[in-house]
Amino acid sequence: MSKDAILGAIRRGLKRGPLPADQRAMLEGRLATHPRHLIPARSRLPRPDQVALFIRNVEKEFGTVERVPDLAAIPAAVADFLAAQNLPARLVVAPHPELASIDWSARPMIEREARRARDGDVVSLQHGWAGVAETGTILFPSDPVRPATLNLLPETEIVVLRASAVVGAYEEAWDRLRAERQDPTTGGFMPRNLMFVTGPSRSADIEQTLELGAHGPRRLHVLLVEDEPAPRMATPAEARAEAPVQPGQPAAPGD
Repeated sequence: MSKDAILGAIRRGLKRGPLPADQRAMLEGRLATHPRHLIPARSRLPRPDQVALFIRNVEKEFGTVERVPDLAAIPAAVADFLAAQNLPARLVVAPHPELASIDWSARPMIEREARRARDGDVVSLQHGWAGVAETGTILFPSDPVRPATLNLLPETEIVVLRASAVVGAYEEAWDRLRAERQDPTTGGFMPRNLMFVTGPSRSADIEQTLELGAHGPRRLHVLLVEDEPAPRMATPAEARAEAPVQPGQPAAPGD
């Protein structure tokens, strides 16, 4: 059934025809401008603090995070994590160009297959598209190089995410998605699916007892690639000058 036929059936059920021109123009304008709702103040932070907030929220939701300096450090970080969790040295890997560029020669014992996940896969290595600091959520737009099954089937999911891909609020992630997906014919398009992952899968539906891995992975480990310049640390004099003076205390002397 075509879209026009479906919408026509809905209009008949509502006992009305197509929208008047003024109402249609109003709705099209709203869709085109993407008006924003309230944005939590906790996400309005300097970049280093946004990344720190993202990490805290991932850990609050039972995930783990390791900061690595670059992609070259991924194999060692993966090997250490697998050993610490007593997991097999076998990965199903997203066929993403960035993950394919990693040199694994220093860790030859780790078996890797670039494909979708299948029943029986224990550990996945997925490519994270964006992270949202306000909730510690990772976004995965559906894509042939980022199979959604890697987020669902294996019990352990390892995500490679660049620090530069961490944004403060959800609205910023949507802005980035729209900017990346410009189609001159249609004016833009969304992926078939956009998965929001906040920590491991869990449920407390039965007797209010929290169970990890209820509908997906029971472990979520994020390898955060530090691809942004390190923030300049304040000198001791600057730190003293910026420190608030409490009532009854003398101000710090200048250098």
